[in-house]
Amino acid sequence: MAASISLGTFAVEDFFSARNGKNSPMSRTTNHASPFGRFWSALFKMWSFFVYIFHKQYKTIVEHQTVRYPISPMGCITAQRLLAVKHKILVLDLDETLIHSTHDGVIRPNARTGNRPPDFVLKVLIERHPVSFFVHKRPHVEFFLQTVSQWYEVVVFTASMEIYGSAVSDKLDGGRNILMRRYFRQHCTQEAVGYTKDLSSISADLSSIFIIDNSPIAYKGYVHNALPISSWYCDPKDTALLDLLPFLDSMRFVRDVRTVLSRHRNINVPLKSTVKNIENS
Repeated sequence: MAASISLGTFAVEDFFSARNGKNSPMSRTTNHASPFGRFWSALFKMWSFFVYIFHKQYKTIVEHQTVRYPISPMGCITAQRLLAVKHKILVLDLDETLIHSTHDGVIRPNARTGNRPPDFVLKVLIERHPVSFFVHKRPHVEFFLQTVSQWYEVVVFTASMEIYGSAVSDKLDGGRNILMRRYFRQHCTQEAVGYTKDLSSISADLSSIFIIDNSPIAYKGYVHNALPISSWYCDPKDTALLDLLPFLDSMRFVRDVRTVLSRHRNINVPLKSTVKNIENS
């Protein structure tokens, strides 16, 4: 469907079509309605458009008003300590870790999208069939990526198909060259329980690589190289990414990530004590 008004990557006409359905009763009624009916239909679309704009702006304002993680300049001793250890690789999952998406408007029962529009829409061809993905970004993901990219080599590893995962990564990267290394479904191993991810295919040195993933199945062969995170289904108040920053800031100073992650695999365990232990080690 051609879009008459476009806001970034999201077309307003596509938004209404997704919500109402191309062949919905509303669309059928509009085609044959009286002038009075067409007036109210146009008024409803205009109201929905302003609601869409409000939600987009509100989300931006809320995220920018949130307290950020301050990055202070390192002293000479701290800088020398960091140079003494190997630069590490941080592997990031996509779906339910950094983003949540639905395809062609099909919403999961546990998703909390409400009336919030997606942050962007992807239209890709899968087996020669066009599929639209409505993608919501986890709160603070932009700041999170910008921050951790200063500490680690960041790698995307998703069990999704490359045509989808690559498009999502491009949007999250936004031309910043943060998410340059990417691994997709073809790099995973399919097992009865799902897709597992082989971290050794990224780096043979397992002392300097770890993954953040919401699915324990994905890293079941590398439990000592994994940092769990709660699955995200569009909760606008989620702060999981921000909460991880102090821990990630400290992890870059350790010689072997497994010595820390093997003791703190439970996501419900507070990370503050872990950060203190790293700093005192």
